[in-house]
Amino acid sequence: MPAAMPPIEDDLELLRASVVAAGIIASSYFRRDVKSWTKENASPVSEADIVVDRYLASSLLSARPTYGWLSEETADNASRLDCERVFVVDPIDGTRGFLRGEDSWTICLAVVENGEPVAGVVYAPARDELYCAAKDGGAWLNGQPLKRHRRAGAAPLIPAPGAVHQEMQAAGLEYTRGPAYPSLAYRLVQVATGKLDGAVARRGSQDWDIAAAALILREAGLDFADVCVGFPQFNRRDVRHGALAALADMSLKPLVHAALIKVYGCPAVAEDSSELPTL
Repeated sequence: MPAAMPPIEDDLELLRASVVAAGIIASSYFRRDVKSWTKENASPVSEADIVVDRYLASSLLSARPTYGWLSEETADNASRLDCERVFVVDPIDGTRGFLRGEDSWTICLAVVENGEPVAGVVYAPARDELYCAAKDGGAWLNGQPLKRHRRAGAAPLIPAPGAVHQEMQAAGLEYTRGPAYPSLAYRLVQVATGKLDGAVARRGSQDWDIAAAALILREAGLDFADVCVGFPQFNRRDVRHGALAALADMSLKPLVHAALIKVYGCPAVAEDSSELPTL
């Protein structure tokens, strides 16, 4: 008989402790002369990404050896598909910003159970902001309930790629084009704080980019969706997602979703998810 899974609250505490230690490690490389290179998909990676990834794998998997592992900086192993719970990890989200010395990079950790995030943390060490959530346990910022502070009377603030910006303008959506933080996860959780009214992402984001933020947004009571399929599912064979939108004002949803679909379209859906390609 398989052993019972630990309480979600215990998993969240493990994530919090590990992410703070990882933040200390990453910060030791921040605004220093670090080695970096470009991966096959043209995205940058630095020695800090690799060191943090190795630390997190050791810390988390030694505590939960039966959990699967999915990380941006670790070669994928299909054995994760057979695990009830899986760690989903982005050692540094926003590496370009990290390398430029910008302070909104994050470390993102989530536990996914049967395709759904159940514990997650998004930590911005340079800003001393730790966002976290557990399924049915609410969302928190630095130990306090995460509450959205509304921007009364101002036009909605939504960062958007150029092509999406043009489509939303053409559709008559009145809004201000907000700051595009290099970390997608950080951008998403700012919809929960009220610093942004919406955040979008082009098609192609992967599980590690969004799993933790998706749970934080859901627990904060905000709408977050893959515009092609609804709330994202995680730990599938193909970990890529369609275009994404996080919104605080549901009246924005029809125009924002339509603009994203027009620009990026929706990926073809295989009848059997087991036939989806590996990355």
